[in-house]
Amino acid sequence: MSESTKKHKAEALKTLKFAVFICSTSRHRRLTQGEHVEDVSGDLIESLLKKAGHAVSFRRIIPDDRALIKDSLQRALASANVDAIVLCGGTGIASSDVTIETLSPLLEKTLHGFGEIFRRLSFDEIGSAAVLSRAVAGVAKGKAIFCIPGSPDAVKLCLEKLILPEIAHIVKHARE
Repeated sequence: MSESTKKHKAEALKTLKFAVFICSTSRHRRLTQGEHVEDVSGDLIESLLKKAGHAVSFRRIIPDDRALIKDSLQRALASANVDAIVLCGGTGIASSDVTIETLSPLLEKTLHGFGEIFRRLSFDEIGSAAVLSRAVAGVAKGKAIFCIPGSPDAVKLCLEKLILPEIAHIVKHARE
C-alpha cells in the first residue's frame, strides 16, 4: 500500500452510517401481504457492517421498480444520517433487473474498478457465470454507493474484499 493511501485511510472516519436497500419484488410483495420474509443477504450485510464497527441507519426491502428505487436513493442521498448506500439485488440481466439503470444517472463519479475487481474475484469462485454480474459502485453528494448482486456469496465477497477495506477511504475522497 502506498504511503499516501495509508495516510488517507488513517485520516478517514472509522465509523460510517449506511443505508441498505434490498431490491426484490417477490420479498417486497410478501412483506406487504404481512408474511414473514427471510432476508439472508440483508441480514448478512447488516451483520458484516456492524461487525466492522459501522452503523446501519436504515434497511428496507423495495421492489424492482425504477420510481421506488430512485426515490429511495434520493432520500438516502439527502439524509445527513447516511454516509454510504448499499443496494443489493437487481444487478442481473433479466428485464426486471433495473437497479443499475436507475442508479447510474444519479452517480457523479463511477468507480469502474469495483465492478471489474468484483467480477474477477467472482470468476475465481463461480467461473464464467461471473460475466452475468453488473455490480457497480460510485459516489454522489459526498456518499459512496454500491450496487451488488443479491446472492449471499456475492454479498460476502463484496463486503469483505472490496467495500469494508475501502469504504472510509472512498467516503473521505467523495467529500472533498
